[in-house]
This record gives sequence, structure tokens and C-alpha cells, in this order.
Amino acid sequence: MSNHLAQLLIAGLDIKGCAIFVLNAVTEELEILASFGLSVKYLTKGPLNTPKSINETFQGNPVVIADVGKKNKSLQYPDEARREGIAAIVSLPIVHLGEVVGVLRLYHYKPWKVSDQDLESLQILAGIIGLAMTYTRFHNSIHAIAEVLGHTFQVALTPKWRKR
Repeated sequence: MSNHLAQLLIAGLDIKGCAIFVLNAVTEELEILASFGLSVKYLTKGPLNTPKSINETFQGNPVVIADVGKKNKSLQYPDEARREGIAAIVSLPIVHLGEVVGVLRLYHYKPWKVSDQDLESLQILAGIIGLAMTYTRFHNSIHAIAEVLGHTFQVALTPKWRKR
């Protein structure tokens, strides 16, 4: 689902790439959940550390770097971004229940001035991604518990429309 969403965002916004990251709270690094439009070389350039990689996002704030060509201390890997053909980055926190659980990053091939209205819409989308991530975690946890407890519990969890 997240890979499909990344593809849709690229097509809909006519941008270079999109990546959805999950925050590893232990290592304080971003781990790639899905991406589209970015090279493997760029995605594996090194760990994305929360204090170094567009840090404002981890305080729950969206960040727009309208022109990567201009000096910006928020970028952890500015040279790699330029080599990848990235000219602008929008970094949005994925927040659930007041906690940053991931980051949605959009990469443009040219400088990009994002309107306030578009930024607000993207923040809503990031919030929906946070809900989906949390739902998936709960869903997987319930199914893991059902496996441990056995088949009878699993049957009780199956929706009525699927029992037919």
C-alpha cells in the first residue's frame, strides 16, 4: 500500500520521488518503508539520523527546502541529493497520538515553492499515513496473539462477511 501511495504522489504532484520512513525509536534513525523514483544508491547513502536529517520534522513540524542548491544546515546529505537530481525537498512528520512515528518526504527535480494550502493537505495525508501505520501494527499484533491462542480465537476475529 505504501509503495502504491508513493507512486500516486509522484504522478499526482509531478515530482521526482517520494519516500515514506518509519522512525526507529531505539536507534533514532529513519528506516525506509516505501519509496518510488529514487535510486538505490541514494536510498542507501547512509543512515538518516534524526538530529541531523531535517531535524525540525521530528519536532512535528513540516519542512520545505525550496532549493537544495542553496546552503541549508538541515540536510544531512546535500551533495548526494544534488547528485540524485533533487532540487527541493518537503519533509512531513507522520504523527500519531502526538508522537512522530515516521516521515513522508517528497523530492522535486526543480526548486519548489509549496503553497500553504498544499502543505496543509500534505500534512493531512501524513496524518492518515500515521493512522494506517498504527492500524497495521494493531492488526498484526492481534493476529500474532490469535496464532498463539489457537484457531478458535482466529475464527472469532474473522469478519462475518468472510465466514461464508
